[in-house]
Amino acid sequence: METDGQTETNGQPESNGHDTGFLEASEFRLDGGDLAETLGADLGEELDELVESTAEGGDEEADELEDEPNRRWFVIHTYSGYENKVKTNLEHRIESMGVGDKIYDVVIPTEEEVEIKDGQRRTVQRKVFPGYVLVQMLVTEEGVPPNDSWYVVRNTPGVTGFVGAGTHPSPLEEPEVKRILRRMKMEAPRVKVSFSKSERVKVVDGPFTDFIGVVDAINPEKGKVRVLVSFFGRETPVELDFLQVSRIT
Repeated sequence: METDGQTETNGQPESNGHDTGFLEASEFRLDGGDLAETLGADLGEELDELVESTAEGGDEEADELEDEPNRRWFVIHTYSGYENKVKTNLEHRIESMGVGDKIYDVVIPTEEEVEIKDGQRRTVQRKVFPGYVLVQMLVTEEGVPPNDSWYVVRNTPGVTGFVGAGTHPSPLEEPEVKRILRRMKMEAPRVKVSFSKSERVKVVDGPFTDFIGVVDAINPEKGKVRVLVSFFGRETPVELDFLQVSRIT
């Protein structure tokens, strides 16, 4: 059976050969604390958005993190599409193996997103970093997880390894963790925009129904788009809801 390009044997994906439990430094680098660089250009763009959207956030998470110096967040890599299963399996292993005093939390970074599809608006949970799960763990004086808790996480079905450099997993920098946690707590969901500026669209609702226009500006926060439509031979800007326009395919 294949799941997202992975071969599954006896209900579990086959190993990709990460025998050491750590992804190679040539693939992932966290020694500088740069999550954007570590997770690649596409995910780096996501982190840039996290920075912008949380620049004015509160400092509650900062206080919580500073009060727990022996707890650090680590990133584990999973098979694509197995994030929820990994979270459930790991939480069960933490309880059954009695390491709840060393592994404190398992988080899949997600955010609410409003999706416009077939003229309908619906709210969905979008994974911010597909294929990655955050784990908060106790660390030793050397800044690494104890061997027993490391073993529990590393041998959870679906986990391919810790993200890190060399022979040890590297914890996330605290500012990165705070940005991610704040983003997850944001009340207003993001609106997924399926069209871009200067793209031709068709008005499907309202007094300008069936008019063809060009997107002039997009306001995701308000869910509005300004479209230039030809009216009596002159381009006229019209502000519409995302639901009132559709892409021309």
